Amino acid sequence: QVQLVESEGGLVQAGGSLSLSCAASGGTFSSYNMGWFRQAPGMEREFVAAISRSGLFTYYADSLKGRFTISRDNAKNTVYLQMNSLKPEDTAVYYCAATSVPTLAQRPPNYNYWGQGTQVTVSS
Repeated sequence: QVQLVESEGGLVQAGGSLSLSCAASGGTFSSYNMGWFRQAPGMEREFVAAISRSGLFTYYADSLKGRFTISRDNAKNTVYLQMNSLKPEDTAVYYCAATSVPTLAQRPPNYNYWGQGTQVTVSS
């Protein structure tokens, strides 16, 4: 059983940056592909980014390419999400997730473990 705990999100002005982290425990972190998702009020949970076990491969939602960066440190059992040039429409609860699926999955049902989520609010 893998436990995932996201760092605290926060309130940031439009155009600003914010970095999230997600610490894993209870499993072999390097054996999981990792993903970030987000969910705005009244919306479905949507894919943000994914990273392979080794960290060599990444995949992003088309709309977020160039602004968001996913990375991981297997020595620290942690995955990160760097968010730049934030927009009010980036406001959501952000979740990290782990999957044993061998591809960079984009669908929530493909992920086995989830963090509790952290609120990110971008003001205009």
